[in-house]
Amino acid sequence: MYAVVGCSDCQALWVVEGRPERSECPRCGATRQYEKRKQFVTTDDPDHAREVRAAMLAKQQGHEDAFAELDSFAEMDAYLDDVGVDDETYLDAAGIDTDAVAAAADRAASGPSGGANRKETVLSALDTLDSPTEDELVDYATERGVPASYVREALTRLVRRGEVTETGGTYRRL
Repeated sequence: MYAVVGCSDCQALWVVEGRPERSECPRCGATRQYEKRKQFVTTDDPDHAREVRAAMLAKQQGHEDAFAELDSFAEMDAYLDDVGVDDETYLDAAGIDTDAVAAAADRAASGPSGGANRKETVLSALDTLDSPTEDELVDYATERGVPASYVREALTRLVRRGEVTETGGTYRRL
């Protein structure tokens, strides 16, 4: 369900999805119970709610005639793919190598650590290496894009929490 609601403080109009307990005005930040907000239209169609809000705003500003000449939101949505420049053309014009961008995105998504976060990479090093030293753990993690300083800090925290033990310079996950 979508509702066009208004703010009693600043007269802003916006579309609210669902039935939240409270809603906040995007313009002035006034928070009210949803049930106490003035609901101009309630509908199951988000495009209909957007059109009602747009029509109300056009009327407030005296542009009813211009608004009447516009297509519906659904029709305008269909035009969006046909106008403007695509991302690749835009980046090329800005002097950015789109092939390098795509390769970097692929590396970031899949990466050698399978997209793992830094802590997971340190834990993976502890599981993978046999009796690793701090230097071996740092080497493993830095090859996967984790800064050496982070690895050392993470090891200290993991030992302190009791998740990892350090004996004679070697680390083991508990």
